[in-house]
Amino acid sequence: MSRTVPHRRTGSGSPLGRLWPQATAVVLFVVFAFPVYWMFATALKPTPDIVSETPVWFPTSPTFDHITKAVDADGFWTFVGNSLTVTLIAVGLSLVIALLASFAVARMRFKGRKSFILVMMMAQMAPWEVMTIAYYMIVRDADMLNGLPPLIAIYTVMVLPFTVLTLRGYVAAVPKELEESAMVDGCTRTQAFLKVIFPLLAPGLMATSLFGFITVWNEFPMVLILNKDPGSQTLPLWLTGFRTTFGDDWGATMAASSLFAVPILILFVILQRKAVGGLTSGAVKG
Repeated sequence: MSRTVPHRRTGSGSPLGRLWPQATAVVLFVVFAFPVYWMFATALKPTPDIVSETPVWFPTSPTFDHITKAVDADGFWTFVGNSLTVTLIAVGLSLVIALLASFAVARMRFKGRKSFILVMMMAQMAPWEVMTIAYYMIVRDADMLNGLPPLIAIYTVMVLPFTVLTLRGYVAAVPKELEESAMVDGCTRTQAFLKVIFPLLAPGLMATSLFGFITVWNEFPMVLILNKDPGSQTLPLWLTGFRTTFGDDWGATMAASSLFAVPILILFVILQRKAVGGLTSGAVKG
């Protein structure tokens, strides 16, 4: 009499099935987090530990000399002010324009609506580096090189397609009945949008603002080509300045990179929950 040997379960409900996704997540976390850790750790190491042939994995005797050197570098606060000005204005303008455009695309039916959405998708997929020469010629002919306004205009256009597409999906996810009920109660369309629709768009606005902030804050090629005057440059160019006749100053470079990354990390920590919800909602609805 033969006995049936039960098969070992390896599906998602078994311990083995639950183990490999978690192990994969841990490996990916280590791969992506280690460069960030190494950057911050190197910023705190003394120079002998940085140039040692034997890797020093932990800063045994932390020092803030490299951070002080980065902060005291010529024009540091000017670069910080330029980056904040360009980033905040560009992101703010893109949100205002995209909010109006996404509401029109999601709520209204007009001729050319699908073509408009297609153009936005094509603009989002196109690499902006191919437009660098064209932008340079336009700004040069307008005699506006070495200024912040051209950067603000270009960065606004750069993040606008993604912002419109994301907010469109989020506006479409809000039931029309809410807006219609507000209008029945006496609100105009503008009042219904501001009092009913707009508060519900907070996750989508946070998601798009986070993406726009990261995009503009990290942008390098455009400012490198358009702004040769140090007084009108931004932090990405400032990071290239830690070089001496003896080579790269890795301690100061890592300290500068850490300072450059801190605003993005803080913003992401603050907005991460609503930002993730806004991205997923905007991606699957509308």
